Amino acid sequence: MSQFGRQLLGFFNSLRLTVALLILSILLIFAATLDQVHLGVWGVQVKYFRSFFIYAQMRGTALTVPIFPGGYLLAAFLLPNLLVAHFCRFRLSWRKSGIWLTHMGLILLLVGQGLSGLQQKDNQMRLDIGQTQRYSESFRENELAVIDVTDPKFDQVVAIPAARLEKKEQIQHPSLPFLIKTLAYYPNARLQARGPLTGPMPTLATAGVGTEVVVQPAPLTYKTDESNWPTAYIELVGPDGSLGTYLVSTMLQETQGFNYAGRSWRLALRAERDYFPFALTLRKFTHDIYPGTDIPKDFASTIRIKSDDGKDDREIRIFMNNPLRYGGRAFYQAGYANNDRTSVLQVVSNPSWRIPYISCALIALGLAIEFGIHLFQFFRRRAKSVGPGPLPGGPAKTALAFPESD
Repeated sequence: MSQFGRQLLGFFNSLRLTVALLILSILLIFAATLDQVHLGVWGVQVKYFRSFFIYAQMRGTALTVPIFPGGYLLAAFLLPNLLVAHFCRFRLSWRKSGIWLTHMGLILLLVGQGLSGLQQKDNQMRLDIGQTQRYSESFRENELAVIDVTDPKFDQVVAIPAARLEKKEQIQHPSLPFLIKTLAYYPNARLQARGPLTGPMPTLATAGVGTEVVVQPAPLTYKTDESNWPTAYIELVGPDGSLGTYLVSTMLQETQGFNYAGRSWRLALRAERDYFPFALTLRKFTHDIYPGTDIPKDFASTIRIKSDDGKDDREIRIFMNNPLRYGGRAFYQAGYANNDRTSVLQVVSNPSWRIPYISCALIALGLAIEFGIHLFQFFRRRAKSVGPGPLPGGPAKTALAFPESD
């Protein structure tokens, strides 16, 4: 091995690196816990644990500089440190099997957490009694939906991620006979109808509801009881020129329509949707409370599942701590609304959800084996130190000598 290779191996095999990474991890968790009051759970996860660096904005400028390593960076050093240290210091033997299993569990736990951070999606699904739905909606991600509603039998939807609107890219899709240009984008804004209080505030909209609404930009919020309302001005441009500038916002409940090229279109900025190859129908919802209080005791949804291929058509009951796992997703009973006529389900899609269970099982098994080996060795050494026990036939008798009497 070259000198650089030996130095690199020595660096990752260093116990000092392990201690430094553990101290940095403790400080990271402590800072994230304090900042959770301001950012909320999701904001803290994104800023501290799902990032390589934690950035701070320089006072008086828009420049941000890295000030502390994030969770991804610490894991990127901790994982090779654990692997190198383990394979360099421990030998493969049955006496070290507990340590091997424990370390394998820790490595698998780190890998599983990284995969979950990259792959997991948390959505929400609201169902009224008797309603059938085949999609869930994201908590945080949004999309611009351009819907061709010409055919009464079905809608053809082109969904554009809101991140592309934020970059102000010119968007051209083969299914759309026009370009989409983003003139302005606000990650959070409030809409107010024009009136005497708003005054003659300017607007970029030339068509749709935007001509009657005033946009008031607002700072992003991370509080659990508050919501962000992304808003944008988009211009539709055809071969013959502009088709108009529209205001789109997640605050607008209704879609906006227009006609072009002999077809009917609708526009909406909405929560990003995840469509299923099956349909869910809410047949029944029950909500029990503790007598004399408003505290929920139990609430459950009776759901009918009907797959598109016709192979599955059944009913199942979803209640607290008893989710439905189907189609690569987990449906949890999260809440209720509309005087118990609406059930709120949390939909989690995580292909690597089994990895934490496997890793915890390996860690528990490894610790049990390690403690068992040490306990066996302890009793063995103790038995050797005490020595052999008394002979069969009872304890040995001591002979007493007395002098002869005269």
